Amino acid sequence: MKNILILAGIGILSFSCSKKETTEVNNKVDSTKIVDSINASRTKLNDSIKAKNSENRFKDFNGSHLFTYQNDSSPKYSGTVNFTKIEGERDNYDVSGSIRSGNNSVTIKGFIQVVSAKHMNFTGEITQKIPENDNGKPYTRKGTKTFASKDGGKTYRLQDMVNGSGFVDYIDIKF
Repeated sequence: MKNILILAGIGILSFSCSKKETTEVNNKVDSTKIVDSINASRTKLNDSIKAKNSENRFKDFNGSHLFTYQNDSSPKYSGTVNFTKIEGERDNYDVSGSIRSGNNSVTIKGFIQVVSAKHMNFTGEITQKIPENDNGKPYTRKGTKTFASKDGGKTYRLQDMVNGSGFVDYIDIKF
């Protein structure tokens, strides 16, 4: 009987200890692929946000436009002013231009930020040399000045109209 029990025990052990078929899990995913995928998605999202934030809220003024000067005792003098959009910024432009007619001149150089459909803030210098004003002595407006439109954005007029001689100047940018 002992032999039978020993044989039965060996048989049970041989069946229970036999090598069973194992299934290997090969579903391991490379973590660098996951990270690269996440980074690519984030870069795409950040680029779209950056592009959206650099779009103008208002009209695009990029290009060359008519720049005019007139006072109560002079004819209208004309020249050009160039607006160059600052890359990656919203409604911001570098501005430069001039008016020249004989001994008369007006120059503008600076930066403009469009703050509404009817207002632009200019920071820089506007220098005029008009012989009828102080015998042609140059007068310079420095700092931040406002150009405003009353005709729906076709013409923007400098709001600091009184020159160094105490006379009114009309300095306009026409689009």
